[in-house]
Amino acid sequence: MINSSASHLCAFALTLGAVCALAAFPSAHADDTPASKSAAQAEKLSPADQQFLQDASAAGATEIAASKLALTHASDHQVREFAQRMIVDHTKLARNLDVLAKRHGITAPAAADSALIGNLQNLQGAEFDKAYIEKVAVDGHQKAVELFRNESESGKDTALKAAATKALPVISHHYAMAQQLAKTKAAP
Repeated sequence: MINSSASHLCAFALTLGAVCALAAFPSAHADDTPASKSAAQAEKLSPADQQFLQDASAAGATEIAASKLALTHASDHQVREFAQRMIVDHTKLARNLDVLAKRHGITAPAAADSALIGNLQNLQGAEFDKAYIEKVAVDGHQKAVELFRNESESGKDTALKAAATKALPVISHHYAMAQQLAKTKAAP
């Protein structure tokens, strides 16, 4: 009898789980092609939110690409350590933004700033360190702080706004670290 009751309880739980799972999805319509779903989802984002996603993704791609270069082109161990931390943190952030973008039908990956990456590729050692610190670490994070602050204050999409608000302290910390690195490396 106990096995029968447990069996019925288990079957009920599975049925309830299936009903809840089906309720989470909208009913299918004939015009629900992947293209129409993507277009409809993308339309839900305001132009400013779409621009934020594009700019944040591009900034992250640039940060990651430049930091990977720093691992082989930088001469200073502090610059390489900073770069390694940026790769880890910005990869996590990029994954989170990618999930949000895909929810809205935005699947094209953002490209890194090819001009900046191209300039950095041609540098080695102390020249690379100086350019990376100035253009990527300091300038890049200053722009990112402004970008994420604006989205956290003015974003229309609640998920994007929450993601920007959550990421802002990390990016602000990166900016403070970059400023400190710049100050340390500017000393004779």
